[in-house]
Parts: sequence; structure tokens; C-alpha cells
Amino acid sequence: MTKEQTWSQRFESALHPAIAQFNASISFDIELIEYDITGSQAHAKMLAHTNIISPEEGSLLVSGLEQIRQEYRAGKFHPGIDAEDVHFAVEKRLTEIVGDVGKKLHTARSRNDQVGTDTRLYLRDQIQHIRNSLREFQTVLLDIADNHIQTLIPGYTHLQRAQPLSLAHHLLAYFQMAQRDWERLGDVYRRVNISPLGCGALAGTTFPIDRYYTAELLQFEEVYANSLDGVSDRDFAIEFLCAASLIMVHLSRLSEEVILWSSEEFGFVTLKDSCATGSSIMPQKKNPDVPELVRGKTGRVFGHLQAMLVIMKGLPLAYNKDLQEDKEGLFDSVKTVKACLEAMTILLREGLEFRTQRLTSAVAEDFSNATDVADYLAGRGVPFREAYNLVGKVVKTSIAAGKLLKDLSLSEWQQLHPAFEADIYEAIAPRQVVAARNSYGGTGFEQVSKALKAARAQITAE
Repeated sequence: MTKEQTWSQRFESALHPAIAQFNASISFDIELIEYDITGSQAHAKMLAHTNIISPEEGSLLVSGLEQIRQEYRAGKFHPGIDAEDVHFAVEKRLTEIVGDVGKKLHTARSRNDQVGTDTRLYLRDQIQHIRNSLREFQTVLLDIADNHIQTLIPGYTHLQRAQPLSLAHHLLAYFQMAQRDWERLGDVYRRVNISPLGCGALAGTTFPIDRYYTAELLQFEEVYANSLDGVSDRDFAIEFLCAASLIMVHLSRLSEEVILWSSEEFGFVTLKDSCATGSSIMPQKKNPDVPELVRGKTGRVFGHLQAMLVIMKGLPLAYNKDLQEDKEGLFDSVKTVKACLEAMTILLREGLEFRTQRLTSAVAEDFSNATDVADYLAGRGVPFREAYNLVGKVVKTSIAAGKLLKDLSLSEWQQLHPAFEADIYEAIAPRQVVAARNSYGGTGFEQVSKALKAARAQITAE
């Protein structure tokens, strides 16, 4: 049996060592220690503010807690398994520092509302860090796009050549995904930033506490209106994991494209040595490890979301020990998202070089200008569906003859339809194909330049 008994005299003996190990969360919830200290300092100030304890006792608790913070930062505080969790570890050390007054800290508070407060304080900070990382990622995308407005890249649907694009336009699609991620995290932040402190174990407390006072000290915008909900709610964590999963979806999609683009078959980008690795047996290899790892780590975050949903879906009110399982997945998701954003930002900024000549030749080697032939005829009064069918026939015969549309003579064009004139060649040139798509949100160079300017203004203003 363990030497020390944490619980009240209701228990005659301590936990079996194996059960104590199984039950403990100190190995991972130590991540919350500074948030636990901050929340406890606010609670101590509130106890003094409401005369539940004396002002002198409140000051002693606050200073003792600050000493623990400094000890932890200096690497001098190492709570073990006997502490069970970070909350008991801090309270035990506080009592060692300030004496019996340390035992008053837990007045009018339960670990249930305490851990809920700590987790929200932690996640609130992490959301801000991730939003800042998203801004760095977006800035790099814009920097690259600025240099590649006039660079063409094949656009795909169904992974088949579709229509040529401005490379900047392609990159701006990822900017918009990241913008939604940034905004989505802002929405989640509002629901994270609600204080459960004072909800007690599940029913509130008999002490004359001031929940709004602690909420103000901790910069929470609101307090939970229902104590049962306050201690058992993990919607905010699920919402964060949903937002985190979408960030990973977007990073994984970009990763997949980088992996394809760096292959010999595509050859659109060159990986620089600083962001690639080699093979242990094939000396010619240069592997896209960064995007492959990002693509792989996406599954971790998805898994944590699923685990959280499964934890919550059958829990009766209010707090249940199952909720201890909310932290490891949440912590890992935060670390994974932050690491992947950093890695992809570095990869884009320092590890990739677009092969512009290869891209230029790529858009000239296919039939991705076929729609423009149909548009050409439609602009001269030919019904679009008729033009569409005609161009399909042209593509079929050209493939059989081993030609591209640009290789057809004017007489061949005019045999297909008398509306064709010499300007057909200009109309189907890749650069003109891109420039002509000048509708709002399109890939036309003019629209892309406007979109870049608007994107810069957007991330500067917010």
C-alpha cells in the first residue's frame, strides 16, 4: 500500500500501489501547473475579498503559490506519484511553505471546478499561440504568391489536368483555408473563455463566494450559469479538437500536393537540403519527410477528437473520472498542430523552390485550354453546349493525330466551324487562358493581384 493517504478518514487504508499508479494523472497534468497556480492565486484573493479568509492569509497563500511557480521554473519542484495530480501536488507544497493556512486554499472549491478552470486557462493561451502561428503561415503563403502571380501551374480536378492557373491563385486557396482556421479558433476561444470556478463539485458552495471577481482576475468573459454544466462541460475541448482537425486537414492537403509536386513525375518543385532527407540505401533519393510527417500526424489529431467524443457521449451528470482522459489527447493535439504549422511554414519559406520553367512547359503540353475553345465559340453566338460537343470532337481527333490544339492550322479550325479566326491562337495560349478568367475570385492576374492586396490588409487589420 502507498504510505500516504490523500483522502478523508472515510478510508481506512491507502490505495494499492498499482491502483495509485493507474489512478494518478501527475505524469501528464503537470502541464497545467502554472495555470493551476494562477487559478489558485485568483481563488485565494477571492476568499480574502469575501472575508472567507483574512487578507493576511490571502496574501500568504498568493506569495506561497508564487514561490512554487518559481521553484517549478527553476526545476526544483518535482512532484511524484504520491501527489496523484498537479492540484494536490501544489496544495501539498503550499502547506509545506506557509503552514496550516495552506490547507485553507481549497475552501469553497472542488478539484472538479479547479481542473476545468486550469484546462480553460491552458487552452486559451494555446489558441492564441496557434492563431499567431497561422498568421505566420499565411504570411509566408502571401510572400511566395507575391513572387508568382505570373507563374502558371496546371490546375487539376479528379487529379486530371483541368485548366491552367496562376500559382499565386493556387497558394491563395490555402491562405483562405488558414483564414477560416484562424476565425474558427476565435469562435472557439469565446466558449473556452467562460469560468467554471465556483461551481464546486457539482452544486455550487455554501460559502459567500464572488465568482465574477475571480472571473475578472482571470480575464474570463463570462461564468457558467449552471454548476452541473460548469464542471462536466467539455464542449469547448471538442470544439477545439474539431478546429485543430480542420487545420490538420488543410496542412495535410498542402502536404500531399508538395509530395506530388516534388516527384519526378510532376517535377514542379525542388526540395532544398535543409528540409529533406535521404535514403539509407538509395543515394539518389531526396525524400519529402516534412510533408509526409504532417500528413501522418493528421491522424493523431483526428484520433484525439474521436476519443473525446466517445468519452463524452455516455457520461451522466456531473463529473466522472472518465474526464481525466480529456487531457493527454488535448495536450498532444496542441503540440502536434503547433509543430506541424511551424514545420510547414519553414518548409514553404526555406525548403521549396518552384521550377518555373517546368511549370511553364507543363501548361503547354495538354488540352487544359479546351474550355477556352468552347468559350471562344460561345462568345461568337454558338450555343455553349453545341460548342462543348464540337470541342470534344476536336480533342478526340487531335489526340488521334498526336497533336495539341495549338498545333491545328487555321484551315483545320475553320473546317470545324466558320466562326474560328486567327485570334483563336491567342485565345488558347496558356497565359491568356489564365488572364481571361477575370471574374471575382478567379485566377486572372488582375483578380489575383487584388486578392493578394486584400489578404495583406486582412491579416494586418485583425
